[in-house]
Amino acid sequence: MAQKNARIRDVAREAGVSTATVSRALSNPELLSESTREQVFAAIRATGYRVNRAARSLRTRKAGAVLVLVPNLGNPFFSKILAGISETFGDQDTSVLIADTRDNRLSGKRLVDYFLDSQIDGLICLDGALPDEELQLLEENDVSGRLVFACEWKQGVALPSVRSDNGQGARLAIRHLYELGHRKIAHVTGPQDNVLTHVRREGMVAERAALGLPVRNEWIVRGDFSLESGRAAGVRLLEMQDRPTAVFCASDQVAFGLMSTLTAHGMRVPEDMSVIGFDDIELSEFYVPALTTIRQDRHALGTNASTLLLDCMQSGPLPQSNGPEPVMVDVELVVRASAGPPPRTQV
Repeated sequence: MAQKNARIRDVAREAGVSTATVSRALSNPELLSESTREQVFAAIRATGYRVNRAARSLRTRKAGAVLVLVPNLGNPFFSKILAGISETFGDQDTSVLIADTRDNRLSGKRLVDYFLDSQIDGLICLDGALPDEELQLLEENDVSGRLVFACEWKQGVALPSVRSDNGQGARLAIRHLYELGHRKIAHVTGPQDNVLTHVRREGMVAERAALGLPVRNEWIVRGDFSLESGRAAGVRLLEMQDRPTAVFCASDQVAFGLMSTLTAHGMRVPEDMSVIGFDDIELSEFYVPALTTIRQDRHALGTNASTLLLDCMQSGPLPQSNGPEPVMVDVELVVRASAGPPPRTQV
């Protein structure tokens, strides 16, 4: 029967072991036999014992928590990445804290303060626009080795990262449209200063060149990954006298905004204009028409970033002159209904 305010000695008495064995089961369970572990954890459940995390932190000098920085918590793209991170650290009995980097104050603290105040043991950053001064402070206080970038990264910074193969995704999108018969292909980009924008655009340009497709500056429309930028891009495309027959969008959200604008102006997707997105968020499958897109394995981005951070926290970063090689996660083309052959009169 559970006891009020059960202590470790109550667990030991219930399990018929020493208090040292109970402590070992909580801190280093792999050192015990399976039967002993089960015996101790059964006693923990029976007594209702709760680990005093504050006391354990003082003993081990570990916070038992990691911080994840997200550039926009309202963006559904990040949901599966966060799920992968939470699952991995949940298995490690480590709490996951989340902060939105759009709040420049980060709850009024510098990132380094979370480490120095023993609130976190590690950091996963999904925002490649992390300020240089924050990184400098982390390095000066010898904690930058417990930072991992995921999804986005910072150019020229020798820190571990987990990335989708964004360039390959862009090439897959352009080639698919080419194979459908399109030769007049537009592209709606992400934010101008975003690392993903440049990598996807480079992949798009490289595949165009390989296929001998024409390049026109007006067919490259600046966006920012948002629904609104997709809507604005749709307006611009509709105003063109020589319209493209297909559009590769730098995100699914952009594609949704674009398609809604085309539909509102009497254009049919894909009969009058084909659209391809990037990300494969949950809505892509259910939008009408269902969106052809480049799927990022967002769950794998989260789990790989977590595993990489655990390695850094436990073993320390490997010294490499040019920084560690990024962990690349494959992408794939998901063919649905929003892309088809071009109108016959415009082939």
